Amino acid sequence: MFFPKEMTEVDLIVPSKDLFAVTKILSGYGVFHQVDSTYLGLEDLGPSTWVETAADYASMERRIQVIMQILNFQEQQKASSEFDTVVDLNVVTSVVEKLEEDVNSAYNELQTEKKGLELLESQLRQLEPIAEIEVDVSALQKSSFLYSVLGIIPAANIKRLKTSLARVPHVFLTLREDSKEPVVWIMGPRSNSDIIDRAIKSAYLNPLSMPEEFRGTPEQITRIIHKEIKSSKHKISELESKLTKLAGTHKKELQKLWWEVHVSRLMVDAIVRFGQLRHTYVVVGWVPTSDLDLFKQRLKQASKETLIEAIPAERTGQHENVPIEMANNKWLKPFELLLTTFGRPSYGEIDPTILLALTFPLLFGMMFGDVGQGLVLLTFGLLIHTGKILKAMSSLGLLIVYCGASATIFGFLYGSIFSFEGHLIEKFLGFKLDPIWISPVHDILPILIFTIDIGVILIILGFLLGVFNYIRARKWAHMIIGHNSLNSLVLYVSLLGLAGPALAESPLALKSAIAIGSISLPYATMALISGLFVIFSGVMINLIGRQRPLIEGGLSTYMIQAPMELFETVISFLSNTLSYVRVGAFAVAHGGLSLAIFSIAGPESNLGFWITIVIGNLFIIGFEGMIVGIQTMRLHYYEFLGKFFHGGGKQFEPLRLVSSKEG
Repeated sequence: MFFPKEMTEVDLIVPSKDLFAVTKILSGYGVFHQVDSTYLGLEDLGPSTWVETAADYASMERRIQVIMQILNFQEQQKASSEFDTVVDLNVVTSVVEKLEEDVNSAYNELQTEKKGLELLESQLRQLEPIAEIEVDVSALQKSSFLYSVLGIIPAANIKRLKTSLARVPHVFLTLREDSKEPVVWIMGPRSNSDIIDRAIKSAYLNPLSMPEEFRGTPEQITRIIHKEIKSSKHKISELESKLTKLAGTHKKELQKLWWEVHVSRLMVDAIVRFGQLRHTYVVVGWVPTSDLDLFKQRLKQASKETLIEAIPAERTGQHENVPIEMANNKWLKPFELLLTTFGRPSYGEIDPTILLALTFPLLFGMMFGDVGQGLVLLTFGLLIHTGKILKAMSSLGLLIVYCGASATIFGFLYGSIFSFEGHLIEKFLGFKLDPIWISPVHDILPILIFTIDIGVILIILGFLLGVFNYIRARKWAHMIIGHNSLNSLVLYVSLLGLAGPALAESPLALKSAIAIGSISLPYATMALISGLFVIFSGVMINLIGRQRPLIEGGLSTYMIQAPMELFETVISFLSNTLSYVRVGAFAVAHGGLSLAIFSIAGPESNLGFWITIVIGNLFIIGFEGMIVGIQTMRLHYYEFLGKFFHGGGKQFEPLRLVSSKEG
């Protein structure tokens, strides 16, 4: 739980005759993370034919998926053990070609018929504005001497159009009177067609294109189109029934074919990355140590001649190539998601998911303490988690539940329920709810100081975890004098120890600083020595690591930059510590916003009062809840995780034939 799962490197030498049997074991159980081992093969064997084979299987899989999409059903995964070996593409090709011929023939005919129906319906819509006109429009359209345009024009532009056509012979007919968009018909000599076109464009006339294949009046043409639409819909229904029948006939066959080609493609994709020798294959990958024994047992059952070498990866040292699989249970998955958004831990590094599970709801609840609003958040999170609402956010459902529960607890500590506090609870709700701890609105300074103390504790914890991670990675120089090192911790604690006595009698009496200052230690000397280490940290790291040059950029440049490094370090300590003030500030702002709602609602308990309270609470839950969540993430990403978490881990991505891990 505190570290990623232990991993073991597995190297295999697989006889050619057992290639598919072993690949099935590697791909079928979701525990083997493959590493490309083609570089271990023999170059004189020439280019591998497996690359082309993999492309052929991928192409065949796409062809089958297209047929299934046309027939409107999905792929169906089976248990990873429900296949024997790589399917013969020649056999599959003949079957798929016959299915493609039957399905594509009906499908293409259906698409053509649908496009024809769309055209008929479009033509019908074009005729609607002139449906009542008793004129044979087709005769005029096909005239060799007359050029005519039928269309809809904004009524305000008719005068402009007539003016533009004033110099050419023309006939202007209004076929349908309308105060906004009348239907007009313009006719003139075909020799003046370009002038007529420019005129109608400048007047924004929308031409109505008449179907050339139809003759007669709009009413006669409309009757013909209605008849053809009815016939087209009948033909479409027949073709859809044919495709439905084909789907029922070939569904099981297609799903079986897809599964066989799918697993064959995945197996061949894996083989492409094997190192190829003359009569054997070299396979390299990673397996979680907890699954190793069963994995080896399955391999031996598949091939007794396969050679297996297992090399456990040590936690200490640097292991950039070891894939990372987190070891958290389902209740911690929301916090794991938060962590991996920031970075994935390296193999020897602490997995801080469990720490986030404690600190994230804690800080959120402190900023958003309210019994009623917390319970609403909790209920909302449960609905998301169970998929009742917002299924796309289901991975965040539990996180909202935890934050809502924390907000509810702090609501009791603050004495707040649905923004009601103090005497307002008794006046409007009829019961008492006194703060168990403090009321942020009335105890502003205590809550601000308390949150800074929380920040000091988290920062010191971050430094300690950072030192621990450096020790495990055996980065001794960085552990002693590097960024966020043991020296940084000593400097931070020394500054707190020096500030403790000075703050003891002031309103800003930080309990953490006072407690550290009460310990009899030479804080001034410790701060001086630690400060010098910060100034010369670059030189000392290069010296310990035997890197040259010791001083980069020259001595004069270094002497200017080094003191600034110390100044920047001290300023960062101060800013990191004061960043936690925002926790108390948001707690105060939360109470202040609640008071603002009551000032808007007024003193009388009428309908308007309760509507305002409900809307105000919804606003706080939605808007402020989102802002508080963002601030909680920021405090963790920059002030807490940044002290010890380096990330950079590579995700464990096992070969898998089915979507869920099979034991």
